[in-house]
Amino acid sequence: MGVSGLGLVLAHGRPVPGVLAHGVGARHDLPIPLFYAFAGAFGALMVSFVALGLLWADSRFRGGAAGRALRLGFLDGGVFRWGMRAAGLAATVFLLAVTVLGPDDPAVNPAAHLVYVVFWVGLVPASLLFGPVWKLLNPLRTVHLLLRVAPSAPLPDRLGYWPAAAGLAAFTWVELVSPDPASTTTLLILLTAYGTAQLAGSLRYGQAWFDRCDAFEVYSALIGSLSPLGRRDDGRIVVRNPLDGLDAVRPAPGLIATVCVMLGSTGYDGFAGSPWWTGVLQSGPLGPAITGTLGLSGAVMLVAVLYTACLGLAGLIGGTRGLTGAFAHSLVPIAVGYLVAHYFSLLVIEGQQAVIMASDPLGTGANLFGTAGLTADEEIVSPGTIAVVQVLAIVIGHVLGVVAAHDRSVRLLPPRAAVAGQIPLLVLMVCYTVGGLALLFAA
Repeated sequence: MGVSGLGLVLAHGRPVPGVLAHGVGARHDLPIPLFYAFAGAFGALMVSFVALGLLWADSRFRGGAAGRALRLGFLDGGVFRWGMRAAGLAATVFLLAVTVLGPDDPAVNPAAHLVYVVFWVGLVPASLLFGPVWKLLNPLRTVHLLLRVAPSAPLPDRLGYWPAAAGLAAFTWVELVSPDPASTTTLLILLTAYGTAQLAGSLRYGQAWFDRCDAFEVYSALIGSLSPLGRRDDGRIVVRNPLDGLDAVRPAPGLIATVCVMLGSTGYDGFAGSPWWTGVLQSGPLGPAITGTLGLSGAVMLVAVLYTACLGLAGLIGGTRGLTGAFAHSLVPIAVGYLVAHYFSLLVIEGQQAVIMASDPLGTGANLFGTAGLTADEEIVSPGTIAVVQVLAIVIGHVLGVVAAHDRSVRLLPPRAAVAGQIPLLVLMVCYTVGGLALLFAA
């Protein structure tokens, strides 16, 4: 969630002055000169591309076969797994209770903070550190397990990730475009629609539905593919090179769309905070909702068109067809870099507010967790620290994308065209880098 969305500190739909969602002030105040940020990013991409072309002639990643096994058998034990499932259910019950019973005031009711900050943004570092954590915490998966309903049909392969892509698009539309995303009514509609769709799908297709079609499980799993902790194909928990985990992401229908929604929606959230776009939303003839919908859709489509065009050109140069899906995994670290850059300060600052508000969710003067009397420290991280994290996240994400794409190129393209075929991919990475840094400095 960005400055353009809720700011997450709202009073009856109006932003409260003085608290910015990104905690930096206006993005042009970042204490890093624009020239040096771009120069560093271009330098990192070019050095990576040249070094890989000279020194990396054969594919080195082993995907699901890689990793050193760890003795962490308790993680698969019933006590741990059902403890985590119970925690997910308890958190969901608490969220539903405060949404239904609490005041429709996001300055008092923590529901919006819990959904848009603790859950949506917090899922990024949790998945990066520990892997696809939402698979274990997902309350709807737990409900389905408790119901013990056998699936009535196998999950069709053609369905792929398309339901997850649609779910992520719907969620980001509610967060970034809908007229009143922090209201309890909007949140109840969102939670009800999501829960109904997921339970309906799982009752028909079983647990396999959640793996591919639950928007948040897919979101957590894609981010978690970059975790140093993972599972090999034999089911063992391992410590691994995160790029081996990324290499295990296999092409499937809807995977490109899912990653493009992740990238495009974050990009839209960035430029939607600019004075220019705010003016368009307020004065456009179509109204804010329709204009915002077109802007969000356009951002996702731009990411998809650039990717498809560059992969098509790479296929022509390499004399190989059908490359588009094979390189979708290389967009994941770029998307994660954008997410970290865009939401880091939001999580650090507004996450504190979520913990404080959760102690008195109904506005009755309660102090359930002993945090009601605390005040969020808006200076907990300096603008300089935030700026460094943002720029590094974008640059590192793109460098990892270049490495992942190179390894896949030398595996799929003929040796004579393996490097030349990557030039369109490098152009793609440069375009995304320019866009990401421009959003940080221009909004």
